[in-house]
Amino acid sequence: MTEEKKIENKKVEDIKFKGVYISSIGRRKTAVSQVRLYKKGEGNIVINGQKIKQYLPSSLFRNILNQPLKLTGHLRDVDISILAKGGSKKTQSEASRHGISRVLVEIDKELRPVLKAKGWLTRDARKKERKKPGLKKARKAPQWSKR
Repeated sequence: MTEEKKIENKKVEDIKFKGVYISSIGRRKTAVSQVRLYKKGEGNIVINGQKIKQYLPSSLFRNILNQPLKLTGHLRDVDISILAKGGSKKTQSEASRHGISRVLVEIDKELRPVLKAKGWLTRDARKKERKKPGLKKARKAPQWSKR
């Protein structure tokens, strides 16, 4: 019985968007999202084939993703399809926010100063620093001994 429930929860939603779309790519740390925005829509957002509430159960992450849409007033009149890879759910939602902001600027150039002021058009390139040989972590050295 528990196996059947797991299979049902992993079902992919069959939502197909039709029409012309504008696409862009958003990035944050190691997360990358491909965003497709369909102009004539009802406000549906699909991430990796699942509805937004299924893929991002936390309202915090959903709010991060919806910020540019709320700010510009496009929350209910566009459909968005997102393919997110890498990182965590939070970094994927921030990468998606970056991609959505870039698409909105392509639609309307006058939105650029508003989105730029919030910092949503800037790619956050911070990544984890690599571990160096002879060290325990990226910069942490073993305890020094005089003798």
